[in-house]
Amino acid sequence: MKYLCLVYFDESKLEALSESEYNALIQETIVYNEELRRSGHYLAANALQSVRTATTVRVRNGKISTTDGPFAETTEQLGGYLLLEARDLNEAVRIASRLVPARLGSVEIRPIKEDAGKLPE
Repeated sequence: MKYLCLVYFDESKLEALSESEYNALIQETIVYNEELRRSGHYLAANALQSVRTATTVRVRNGKISTTDGPFAETTEQLGGYLLLEARDLNEAVRIASRLVPARLGSVEIRPIKEDAGKLPE
């Protein structure tokens, strides 16, 4: 089964790290992603640019509006994602618990709807 892990953290805490602390976290992430590739769990992952680059789009009564930034004021922002293959939610939780952002913020795990977007037969 496929799971999407949405990675949330407080950007200001990440920005407050020293260069060596930041580089150590990046290296740990690279090593863990490679471990997930070898085990067959890794499908895709990307970090996102700063929340300061976000644009939120809404359509109300046929009119488009855009807002700079995320859709809600929160202390943690979406910073990236990992798409993984796991036997079940328990395995997905075990994998996500070793992600660096789980220690800095949180990781939301959502099962992928494999049949979403398919036309009924």
